[in-house]
Amino acid sequence: MSLVCSALSFSWPDGTVVFSGLTTAVPGGRTGLVAPNGAGKSTLLKLLAGQYTPSGGSVSADGVVGYLPQNLPFTGELTVAEVLGIAPVLSALAAIESGDAAEAHFTTIGTDWDIEERTRAELDRLGLGGLSFDRRLNTLSGGQVVSLGLAAQLLKRPDVLLLDEPTNNLDLEARHRLYSVLSDWTGCLLVVSHDRELLDRMDRIAELGQDEIRYYGGNFTEYEEAVRAEREVAERNVRNAEQLVKKEKREMQQARERAARRSSTAARNVADAGLPKILAGARQRKAQESAGKANDLHSARVNDAKAKLDAAERSVREDQKIALDLPGTSVPAGRVLFEGKDLRVRGLFPDGIGLSVRGPERIALTGANGAGKSTLLRLLTGELEPEAGTVKRAEGRIAYLSQRLDLLDPDRTIAENFASYAPDLPESQRMTLLARFLFRGARTALPVGALSGGERLRATLACVLFAEPAPQLLLLDEPTNNLDLVSVGQLESALNAYRGAFVVVSHDERFLSGIGVNRRLRLAGGKLAEG
Repeated sequence: MSLVCSALSFSWPDGTVVFSGLTTAVPGGRTGLVAPNGAGKSTLLKLLAGQYTPSGGSVSADGVVGYLPQNLPFTGELTVAEVLGIAPVLSALAAIESGDAAEAHFTTIGTDWDIEERTRAELDRLGLGGLSFDRRLNTLSGGQVVSLGLAAQLLKRPDVLLLDEPTNNLDLEARHRLYSVLSDWTGCLLVVSHDRELLDRMDRIAELGQDEIRYYGGNFTEYEEAVRAEREVAERNVRNAEQLVKKEKREMQQARERAARRSSTAARNVADAGLPKILAGARQRKAQESAGKANDLHSARVNDAKAKLDAAERSVREDQKIALDLPGTSVPAGRVLFEGKDLRVRGLFPDGIGLSVRGPERIALTGANGAGKSTLLRLLTGELEPEAGTVKRAEGRIAYLSQRLDLLDPDRTIAENFASYAPDLPESQRMTLLARFLFRGARTALPVGALSGGERLRATLACVLFAEPAPQLLLLDEPTNNLDLVSVGQLESALNAYRGAFVVVSHDERFLSGIGVNRRLRLAGGKLAEG
């Protein structure tokens, strides 16, 4: 089973070209699709799923295609049965059981007489076995909705399955259930994800570039090793090409100097020999022609060497690392930044919870979807007041990055937003700092609303980390959601440079390991426990 694109082209209504002549064949088995934010991964999945119509070329798939988008198009009033697409069949089955033998009911059911049993089995696999079919979506957590959406696709018995960031909003247990389901997959699977543990379970990695897809056999760890080896070869080729350009330039200069000396010597010899003017001119023209040919030859060699250097430089992958030093965020060891006792919130923490955060702790806050993690972060910031209990906060700033990344003004540019957070910094210093967050030149004049998820995160981090005063406590709610792997690495770099305390909600274990978490808290059953 496979998925084939032939000369696929697609542009947005404003004329922006996304693909122009993309041709590829996704083989059977499990394939992880990676690329920076904004490269067109989600757009490609929509084209493959038939959600978008290409402006040129074609897409063909063997069999039934299932597609789970990054943002599920469900309203909160839908029932579980409606999301799963089984509501009409269940209704027809109920009608027949009550004695209504209308032909329309049998037509609706078709061969799905076992739909309830099959659906229950699928829901059980995804940890949703306790859901009633008439339950409304607005009573479910974000992770449960994602798992429900996946179940709906699996019930179609697809031959080709397209998943766009399927682990977003899933807690650790739900992620592992997803891994288990996909490990049993025998059809053609194409997954867009920043979840490195999921990508390490793939048979191959597909890297989306400019109108091409390159395939690397093996999982994501093996892909990273292959990319690293490619980078080393490319950088070595650049060094060799630079030496070749220098060599050819040096030889061209030496040839010109030799030609000039020969010309000068020939002119003296002609004068000394007393040759007729016509013969002397002929010799001089011959010498000039010879020098010109030699110069052309060396110029061609220099241009060829420059072309090789240009090609070598283009093959080097841009290393987009954030390099920071944040001394202003330092917090004395052991300083109490937040102290909460017997904090109660109706429906989540009925018996009260206690939490103390000291500098410079690195805390991971975990728990099942709906356990109250985001609510606890809001208690820490003061955005939400507890119904009971006491709160003490140290002097200093607490910065909160919600899942929505909505701190910045979307209508203002990156530079304008940064200036509002750090007004006392000279403009030249602000530009230097933005460059460290990979915003250089005209990029600083982009409106925040036009940025990709990874770019918006970098812009928000720049404003938060260099704000006046610098934050001593940083709160992050699922910060890696919707980020490409390059952006996740950039976030890790920024957090490793941060010297204050932070509390991060995340289910990405590799990310938590990469940022040096030294304390873990888990919310479960309305209680907060260490470990």
